Amino acid sequence: MQLDADPRLAAAVGGVARFLADAAGLESEAIAQLQSAVLAASLEAFEHLPKAHPHLNVALTRFPDRIEVALSIPGESSPAIGLDTIAGLVAQSGGAKSAPGVFAGVDRIQYETHGNETVTLLTKYIREVTPRV
Repeated sequence: MQLDADPRLAAAVGGVARFLADAAGLESEAIAQLQSAVLAASLEAFEHLPKAHPHLNVALTRFPDRIEVALSIPGESSPAIGLDTIAGLVAQSGGAKSAPGVFAGVDRIQYETHGNETVTLLTKYIREVTPRV
């Protein structure tokens, strides 16, 4: 989906992440943490939107073993949540799998470039769970 820089839309993306996490059978604390992480990443990504194309592209995908949230900024050369934020997370986590603070809800943060677009990918791994009836 394509979003304008509106905090209400960032909250909606967090709500979609919450829905996917709940449907995947994650515990309520993990669901809330993922929602908070996606909301925070979306809000920070809004700060990096170029004036020429002030839209954030967001894709939320559920795989059997993970949930991925891709935040894409066309024509941008820095990640959606900022290299300084990512570097700080890595330094604080000491190489641990999960990030501290607001990004504790995700297990992996990646930064990629695809042509003239930058993508910050947030990944939450799903443990094997029994489906709810």
